[in-house]
Amino acid sequence: MKIFITGIGTDVGKTVASAIVTQALEADYWKPIQAGDLDHSDSHKVRALVSNDKSVFHPNAYALQTPASPHLAAAKDGVRIDISKIVETNPDSYREKNYLVIEGAGGVLVPLNETECVIDLIQKEYKVIVVSRHYLGSINHTLLTLEALQNRKIKVAGIIFSGDENKATEDIILNKTGVKCIGRIDNEPYFDANVVSYYADKFRDNLLSL
Repeated sequence: MKIFITGIGTDVGKTVASAIVTQALEADYWKPIQAGDLDHSDSHKVRALVSNDKSVFHPNAYALQTPASPHLAAAKDGVRIDISKIVETNPDSYREKNYLVIEGAGGVLVPLNETECVIDLIQKEYKVIVVSRHYLGSINHTLLTLEALQNRKIKVAGIIFSGDENKATEDIILNKTGVKCIGRIDNEPYFDANVVSYYADKFRDNLLSL
């Protein structure tokens, strides 16, 4: 099973959620596009947070120097992001009952080139998890993200809420969309392998039922 993790925007907790899902399923991890911070990339962060010895961490299809929208970072590097290249380098499952966690870049409509966006990376066999963080305007951003996915006939397998509980926000999103809640990641003082393992244990049953 391949799980694509996207967010309602930047800095909503997508990488921590990816680490939790990777740990819970002892999955492999792949970030197709990394823009900036190549010495401390999301792949590095997830590797440091995952404590099982089965997960394999696959190299980026594009490792771009500039911390910016992928289309701009690619232009500054003198390259054009080619989705067909990403599809070709998509890691195949080579372990029995293997899972692959794929972390997107930003939100679903972040541009990759002049015509395509992150949403165009999502293949029909992927199960999509949306990470939503509570802030003023997050309901709108979450519903827009879910609607964009549904308009492409992409089924959302579940949602992970990030941040302190906001029952009114969570209830309205779940009731309006019917999307399954996988769990909520609290505003922890820090995230390390132990904290990630704690959430992995909490989320595992919901993830296995996707």
